[in-house]
Amino acid sequence: MTPFIKKKEIKKDWYIIDAKDAAVGRLASYISKVLRGKNKPTFNPHIDNGDFVIVKNIEKIKFSGKKFTNKKYFKHTGHPGGIKEISPSIFKEKNKSEEILKLAVRRMLPGGPLAKKQLTKLKIYKGDSHPHEKQNPKEIQFTNLNRKNLIKE
Repeated sequence: MTPFIKKKEIKKDWYIIDAKDAAVGRLASYISKVLRGKNKPTFNPHIDNGDFVIVKNIEKIKFSGKKFTNKKYFKHTGHPGGIKEISPSIFKEKNKSEEILKLAVRRMLPGGPLAKKQLTKLKIYKGDSHPHEKQNPKEIQFTNLNRKNLIKE
């Protein structure tokens, strides 16, 4: 049985992941697991027990196959005929590479106010630098966890 953890007993760690040549879907599923706290033995679905995740080099993230041009993200405005679609290549052209990963992670979290709170613990940066050095983040070698996490061209 999983022990209940009190709010004052929750310890939030900081992790840093380098997204260079990482597969988007695999990275998003790993990040959503860490944000929810499913990697801890004290996981409870109704408690925000997750950790902070810093992702760097987001502009070097990769898709497998032809997903970069063929994949479509849909949203609806709520008005008749208001369906909008956008592809990852358009996000890249607009210099919004971080939106690709954020959208993937958001859709892997359950809906509701707790998921929105957990998504705020995701910090995404272009390049190697980030302003969270004081938190002493632990580095996760994501591309070394599984050979399928790394996409070579």
